[in-house]
Amino acid sequence: MTVKPDEHFMRVALKEAKKGIGRTSPNPAVGAVIVSDGNIISKGYHKKAGMPHAEINAINGAKKSLFGTTIYVTLEPCNHTGKTPPCTQAIIENGISRVVVGMKDPNPLVSGSGIDCLRQKGIIVDSGILEKKCRDINRPFIKFITHGLPWVIMKAGVSLDGRLNYQKGQSGWITGEQSVREVHKLRDQVDAILVGRGTVEIDNPSLTTRLAGKKTEDPVRIVVDSELSLPLSSKVLHLDSKAPTWIFCRDGLSSERKAQYEKPGVRIFQVPGMGDGLDLKKIMTILGRENICSVLVEGGGKLHSSFLRERIYDYAHIFHAPVLAGDRGVSLLDGYSVTDRSRSPGLSDVRYKRLGDDMMVSGQLVYS
Repeated sequence: MTVKPDEHFMRVALKEAKKGIGRTSPNPAVGAVIVSDGNIISKGYHKKAGMPHAEINAINGAKKSLFGTTIYVTLEPCNHTGKTPPCTQAIIENGISRVVVGMKDPNPLVSGSGIDCLRQKGIIVDSGILEKKCRDINRPFIKFITHGLPWVIMKAGVSLDGRLNYQKGQSGWITGEQSVREVHKLRDQVDAILVGRGTVEIDNPSLTTRLAGKKTEDPVRIVVDSELSLPLSSKVLHLDSKAPTWIFCRDGLSSERKAQYEKPGVRIFQVPGMGDGLDLKKIMTILGRENICSVLVEGGGKLHSSFLRERIYDYAHIFHAPVLAGDRGVSLLDGYSVTDRSRSPGLSDVRYKRLGDDMMVSGQLVYS
């Protein structure tokens, strides 16, 4: 099948954009490609919030005049001054004659203004090229900029009979090494990891990103601990990491108890209680205010159930290992039930990835 030139070059721009995933928050990941007479003369991507945007990096990387060229960009060029000047201005000043846009800026305050500005200057603008793919790589940003809330991802590794481990109260790997590496890739792409106190007590995880041979960044570590009873020896409280550890506990706890945990790199947030846990939606609101655009929730079973019950999950990555763990292990869901398939949450746009003997099932959560 013949690929249309615009789609071909937008795919190249998407490849550039993906280089920034996990590094640009709270900004989107954006890629740009400049083309002259059917040939790519420059590429660029947004590397980090506060640094030049993709269009500027592509323009600065060109070694020839850009007059009459076409620029492909995965997201509508900005038309406002923030930490950097507007990209529309640079496009106009450099004589670029055509702009091909993957998707409009989802920010309701600016959506479409960049395209309108360019067209008013006589520049040809075509929009919506591979729009779904452009939206897919920026789902966290889209939710954050339109709702002020993070994109929340369910992650779990389970046996064929739906167990997270082999013995309740004991740590025990279910999935294989390739799945573990894939999890660290996911961690490298999100702003924060969230777990419950029980997971920390049982596994004592570092909740860091570790990928051999690759420069990674640790996400913010979040622990939901209603009574603030996390063991003071927990690794998450004693890590040499640029990323902080945040603990969410209920209102009304004594200042003496909080003082035991307050130290450089650790923050305590108090939120209202809900049932025998915390108000998870309030936690998400606070994370949004803190510019957390994406959260990877790594369990355990009670926490997964609470997130599903509150319909907070947006996406899921479930790693299935070809083993049977038996009835002594902890179930993937603890405290969540449905009566039949019609009332069960499911996944849409489902994707499957083989990881050694394991299978990763991914998709967007759909609630009945």
